[in-house]
Amino acid sequence: MYIKLLGAILVIVSSSGLGCYMAAQWGEHLKTMETLKKMILLLKGEIVYANSPLTEAFERTGKKAGGGLGDLFVAVAERLLRQQAEPFYTVWQEEIDHLPKEVCLSKEDKQHLKGLGEHLGYLDMDMQERNILLYLEQLDLTIDYLRKHKQEKSRLYTTLGIMGGLFLTIVMY
Repeated sequence: MYIKLLGAILVIVSSSGLGCYMAAQWGEHLKTMETLKKMILLLKGEIVYANSPLTEAFERTGKKAGGGLGDLFVAVAERLLRQQAEPFYTVWQEEIDHLPKEVCLSKEDKQHLKGLGEHLGYLDMDMQERNILLYLEQLDLTIDYLRKHKQEKSRLYTTLGIMGGLFLTIVMY
């Protein structure tokens, strides 16, 4: 009797925890996208206004931002300095593919980020700026969507976690 009750409580608590975790992931994704937007704005300033070479621009941006995304930018800069023969886009794609799971980006976000690197480095400054501005517009749309649905999705995930736990408990009894 007590073991069944303890099992039921554990199922409800664990499924509720999963729901809360999913809700927190939504918020973390929003925070990551906002950080990425700030970093891209910094990168744009380095390329367009400071007229920095790509390696310096990425290194400075990565060091200013820090965190997982900052490490991405610094790693790209270091690889570009070490291996002059590899094209920028190849380095950019490989480093994005090696991002740790702690950097909360969806597959779609990573594809958009890879698309940004496709036109950096070999076009003239005006075209690079336009490409960055286009990417910033995509980021704004994603951030607006995440903000608009944050409360709704958080409530949904939390409720589904609790209700799922209750349902499992009822089915198991």
